[in-house]
Amino acid sequence: MPGFGIPILMDNMFTRRMGDMFGYGDRPLERHADLYSARTSVEQAQAALMQADSQLREIDTKIRDSSSIAPFDGVILKKMVEVGDTVQPGQPLMKFGHVRYLKIRSDVPARLARGLHEKQLVPVTLANGEKTKARVSQIYPMADETNHTVTVKFDLPEGTSAKPGMYVELLIPDSGGANHGSLVSIPRSALIPGRSLPQVLVVKDNGTTSTRLVRLGGQVGADHVLVLSGLHPGDRIVDNPPSTARSGWRPGGGSQTTVD
Repeated sequence: MPGFGIPILMDNMFTRRMGDMFGYGDRPLERHADLYSARTSVEQAQAALMQADSQLREIDTKIRDSSSIAPFDGVILKKMVEVGDTVQPGQPLMKFGHVRYLKIRSDVPARLARGLHEKQLVPVTLANGEKTKARVSQIYPMADETNHTVTVKFDLPEGTSAKPGMYVELLIPDSGGANHGSLVSIPRSALIPGRSLPQVLVVKDNGTTSTRLVRLGGQVGADHVLVLSGLHPGDRIVDNPPSTARSGWRPGGGSQTTVD
């Protein structure tokens, strides 16, 4: 019991009143101090609650960042890390491939890229022989200063048999009025069989050969094809080369032909 140990009624009626009369204690000040202390305790409890909530969010973020979710339906084309490897922020972990909406990325010569525009349809031949048309979706605003090419992306229609990583051929019209007198044609049999990119064997003066990558154009006659780049008139190439031929290979009984 407060005061002198008598019931609280007597304490409120005599003890506190006599204390106020003789200058002992200050009830308004004590009440204000008690209220301020209680408010401080509530604020500390709220701060502790916010701190605990922040720690829970931090844990949730770490759990969320421990797994990667692709933003589209696809397949993993390449895995660059293994279980237990140490990785750094920004390091690529794997390479995803879209299997529904496929794009073609091609480095088009600058003189041909100027004739392309978005939503334009160009003929496409897939590596398995299927023919279709692709739509121009994006033309990069800058050209490669080394190869003088412009990167262009084409959208393939849905339902084609194309697969991520497949080689395709694009037939891009030349609307610049370039001089075609320097273009050459070669027999299709001169292309090295089994190569993903069209290559031929060019015969040097010492009799050895070197492989050279060529860019093909349209069909010329029944068994010839136009070469847009990679060969010059007068170059000697091997006709019907073996699939195992490499640079430095010397043709034995194989026939040679001169580019015209």
